[in-house]
Amino acid sequence: MLRIEDLQISFKNEKGENFAVKGIDIHINKGESLGLVGESGSGKSLSALSIMGLLPSQAAVPKGRILFNGHNLLSFTRREMNGFRGQKIAMIFQEPMTSLNPVMRCGRQISEGIIRHQKVSSREAQRQVVDLFKQVNLPRPEQIAKSYPHELSGGQKQRVMIAMAIANHPDLLIADEPTTALDVTVQQEILLLLDRLRRENNMALLFISHDLGVVSRICDQVAVMLKGEIVEKGRSREVFANPQHSYTKGLLACRPPLTTRPTRLPVIEDFLSGKTDLNHHDRGYVKPNKEVSNTSPLLKIEHLQKTYVTERSVFGKPLKSIRPVDEVSFEVFPGETLGLVGESGCGKTTLGRTILKLIAADSGRIVFDERDLTQLNLAETKQMRREMNIVFQDPYSSLNPRMSIGEAIIEPMIVHRLYGNQKQRKEKATEILERVGLQAEMMGRFPHEFSGGQRQRIVIARALALQPRFIICDEAVSALDVSVQAKVLNLLNDLKRDFGFTYIFISHDLSVVRYMSDRIMVMKDGKIIETGDADDVFLHPQTEYTRKLISALPTLAITN
Repeated sequence: MLRIEDLQISFKNEKGENFAVKGIDIHINKGESLGLVGESGSGKSLSALSIMGLLPSQAAVPKGRILFNGHNLLSFTRREMNGFRGQKIAMIFQEPMTSLNPVMRCGRQISEGIIRHQKVSSREAQRQVVDLFKQVNLPRPEQIAKSYPHELSGGQKQRVMIAMAIANHPDLLIADEPTTALDVTVQQEILLLLDRLRRENNMALLFISHDLGVVSRICDQVAVMLKGEIVEKGRSREVFANPQHSYTKGLLACRPPLTTRPTRLPVIEDFLSGKTDLNHHDRGYVKPNKEVSNTSPLLKIEHLQKTYVTERSVFGKPLKSIRPVDEVSFEVFPGETLGLVGESGCGKTTLGRTILKLIAADSGRIVFDERDLTQLNLAETKQMRREMNIVFQDPYSSLNPRMSIGEAIIEPMIVHRLYGNQKQRKEKATEILERVGLQAEMMGRFPHEFSGGQRQRIVIARALALQPRFIICDEAVSALDVSVQAKVLNLLNDLKRDFGFTYIFISHDLSVVRYMSDRIMVMKDGKIIETGDADDVFLHPQTEYTRKLISALPTLAITN
């Protein structure tokens, strides 16, 4: 169905022509699935965009062909491609927040494509939208159809994108990191859904991901990309069982293992340089720190509650509401990393932001260092923010695109009047930037000039600017490549060791949470349903829900 032959994609700059894709060859038969694996910047998404005819205007295709059912898509006019997109070929884009129209209700964004390609009535299109939302396991499908993207969680927005892509039953579905922002249970359901649709409709699937565990579940074939080239390809089971290229070995090794807790995660560079091997990297076991609970808690949450009204009468009377934080109580001790895990929409992010008073609590107490934050006035709250900070889930949207990264790091120092003068602040910002693995000469660059992993490091650097004692990491590594994720997790552990930080580490990925945490809390429907030592929760879960989360984790026998 799809054959890519010797495809090259280049960009021109002042130094000449830069090739982002360097003559790749792949093919996918009808009903077959191919996993395209590699780090950010390897050329995966550009290759997919070239199939859709959506390459940026500055990109050129000097060589190659893209044959879809025998037709060379590179020779198609824009009008001809419009007839293919959404009907014959569809794509699930990587970043749902930037791919969805922020001023259009979610249901309308999907019904628009259904009406255009299927020529059905608006009523029929709306019925199909609700059915699609049920297929992708969105809660309250009728209500979400009437919601705007900003009213949904990251995982819910991703499911809306998946529903949009499968709406017209395409012959070829390109899925670009479709499960990155999803929790493991929904991820498992979505993978099963995509696989079922592929089999029932005899649909070809091009599945792009950095997670080999996910690829192993759904793909018949796999192709590994590095710097614009395919360095290894073959049957999935054969490649995963016996990888030949050092890069593939590194991708397999840098995922947090499920059976041990290594002192540090290996990084890709070590494999490419020959410093380590798949079977000989550090897997030394590190036990969770149980001594922290012998001290007084740094943070104490008592009966915290937050309610949102979702529907009102014409007179403003609340008719329906949801409670993402429902009578939550727990403690965090100095120097501890407390993991908070749960499915998308369970209330993890709302809880984190309520603790920091970015969202006002309806009731309950937030006691930090023996001070009840709910009783502080504006000036006292501002002073408290020196001690508490957050690393947001989406580094791109949490950085001001008009502000250089140096200015972004220095800004909180100015607000809190630290370090005396601008020269000292710049020196401190440079020191922090280098501490997170970036160079001082990057200070004048803007967020769009960095990769996702680099932006996440910048956000961490900004969180360090005030030298806080307590940091909430809200899905801080969920959207990162496994290789970049390993570097960021190692960095967070280094910072904890060097500066004595206390973390709440929020994630939907239990393997990452277990690696990072001393204790784990499991959250469901706004409530904490299980708490305990990280290994105990993982190895001996007490609730059916926790067992479900663990069983849904994608695994590869060779790495675990």
